[in-house]
Amino acid sequence: MSTAHEIVPTVTARPWADAYAEAVRAGRGPLFLRRADGWLLPLEVERWCADADRTDLAVLARCEGAVLDVGCGPGRLVAALASRGRRVLGIDVSEAAVAHTVRLGGSALCRSVFEPLPAEGRWGTALLMDGNVGIGGDPGALLLRLRELLAPGGLLIAETVPADIDERASVQIVRLSGRHPAGTPFPWARLGTPALLRHAEAGGWRAVAQWTSGDRSFVALRSRRTSSRAEPPKSTAVISSQRVRKPSVDRSAARL
Repeated sequence: MSTAHEIVPTVTARPWADAYAEAVRAGRGPLFLRRADGWLLPLEVERWCADADRTDLAVLARCEGAVLDVGCGPGRLVAALASRGRRVLGIDVSEAAVAHTVRLGGSALCRSVFEPLPAEGRWGTALLMDGNVGIGGDPGALLLRLRELLAPGGLLIAETVPADIDERASVQIVRLSGRHPAGTPFPWARLGTPALLRHAEAGGWRAVAQWTSGDRSFVALRSRRTSSRAEPPKSTAVISSQRVRKPSVDRSAARL
């Protein structure tokens, strides 16, 4: 993989982008996911913008081969791996998050996981941290896409909700104060470990580890895919805020 640090904005503008970008640039919230019924989930912007903590580093120590951080956010994990000489690429649909990752010294692309990506079928490890198992609101479709991205027998490490929950909802990113209005609703999912394991079993994965650290919980899954040929994306779970206008693959960003 090259060390090129590039921002390739191939995705359309998102209604929540200003509020999220402002929080990332400031390194703090408050920022929330809000369901249609008014329930609020605080987003941990301060932790995401800080250095990788002990729990993060323990997760990163399990990574194998080249690492794809899906929904890398401000890039603390990408930067931590890069500083240790690991081959790593972050992807995120937020240009502000990708720019922050690059400033930290990491490689990142402004790209959805459902868009064409570099080195499909050759990644050693994929990360779904900080609730990113909810991307697209369809865990089965997301797990299918990750099988396509990983090498045969590749490793997926996912952070789960520390409760037995399997929820799909329409959410908005909101600030409770400030000049930015709530964004357009988009589908999201929240999964505890039992729910993720059920989806994983149905999707051709086998569990290799599960653990907790403080108030965070994690699952490690291994792909059962045996063919080394990467399949084209089949998922229909590309939500409107993830659709690409003119998809392109930046071959200089990640070569394995």
